[in-house]
Amino acid sequence: MKKVALIFGVTGQDGSYLAELLLKKGYNVHGVKRRTSIPNTNRVDHIFDSINFSSKYFHLHHGDLSDSGSLYRIINKVNPDEIYNLAAQSHVKISFQIPEYTSDVNALGTLRILEIIRHYKRKKIKFYQASSSEMYGKSKPPQNEKTIFQPRSIYAVSKVFAYHSVVHYREAYNVHACNGILFNHESPRRGVNFVTKKIIQGLLRIKNKKQKILVLGNLYSKRDWGHARDYVDSMWKILNNKKPDDYVIATNKSYSVKDFTDIASKKIGFKIKWKGKGLKEVGVDSTTNKTIIRIDKKYFRETEVDNLIGDFKKAKKILNWKPKFSLNNLIDDMIKNEI
Repeated sequence: MKKVALIFGVTGQDGSYLAELLLKKGYNVHGVKRRTSIPNTNRVDHIFDSINFSSKYFHLHHGDLSDSGSLYRIINKVNPDEIYNLAAQSHVKISFQIPEYTSDVNALGTLRILEIIRHYKRKKIKFYQASSSEMYGKSKPPQNEKTIFQPRSIYAVSKVFAYHSVVHYREAYNVHACNGILFNHESPRRGVNFVTKKIIQGLLRIKNKKQKILVLGNLYSKRDWGHARDYVDSMWKILNNKKPDDYVIATNKSYSVKDFTDIASKKIGFKIKWKGKGLKEVGVDSTTNKTIIRIDKKYFRETEVDNLIGDFKKAKKILNWKPKFSLNNLIDDMIKNEI
C-alpha cells in the first residue's frame, strides 16, 4: 500500500522538487496551495503532463496556514502518513514590511498543524518543518545544531518560534516531528525576487540587450548556497530516520553575493571590473567599459546577516547525506534553464 504524503507549499521551489522525489519513491502525494486569482502551479504542472508521473497519484488542495479549518479539513481528508511543511512567507526582506502576516503564517501556521497532529486519532503522523539558517543571524560561523539562534528579522524570529514548537511537541506529546535547518538553497525554480535568480536573469538580459543595469544590495553578505534538489532529499531522510531529530543541511562553504555575481558573470561571458566603494561601488564590463552593475541602499536589510556557513556533520554521520551539487554546478544549472 502506498504511503501518503501531504506537502504544504507544494507549488514552491522545494515543494515541487519534493513532490517529484516522493512520487519516484512510490508515494501518493497531496499538495496544498493558497487560492490566488492568477494560477501559480507552473512548478508542478509538468507532473500532471509528464509520462513519468501519473496524476492519479498527485493531487492539489486549496488551503492556508492562517486558516485552521482548512488545515483540519485537508489533513482529515488526506489521512497522511507524512506531512512536510514547506509553506511560508519566505522572503526575508519582505518580512520587515509585513511582520504580522509573516508571523501568522510561519509561526502560528506551524503550531496549527502540530496541534492537529497531536489530537489526530486515526494514525501517528510524521511531521517535517522547514527551518532556516536565518535563525542563526548574528551567531559566528560555522553554525551547527548547537549554535545559539540570534535572529535578525521577523522572518527569522517566526522560524525560531516554529522550530521550538516542533521540539516542544516532540518532547511533550511524543509527536514524530523534525526540523531541517536548511541553509540557502537555489535552483532553476527559484523565485525571481531572490538574489541568485535576479543576478542570473539580469546578466543574461544585459547580454541580450534587453536590460542595461543590474541593481543589487549588500555585495558582501556571505551565504552557504546549495541546490534544492539535494536539500529535498535530506527532508525525506530526516523524516524517515527512526528517531525524530533536528539537522543542519548545508555545504560547509560560504560565498559572498559578489562572489556569486563574479562566477555567474564569467560563465555568461562578462569580465567584470569592480570600481568604487560602499554604495558607489559599480561593476564595469571590461569589453565595453560600461557600468552594468550598481548598488542601491533600498535592497539592504534593516538588520543584516553577515555570514552563514552550515556544518552538516550530523546529517552526514546519521543520515548518510551530503550535497552533490557544487556552487559551480548550481550556477550552470540555473543559467542553462534561463537560456
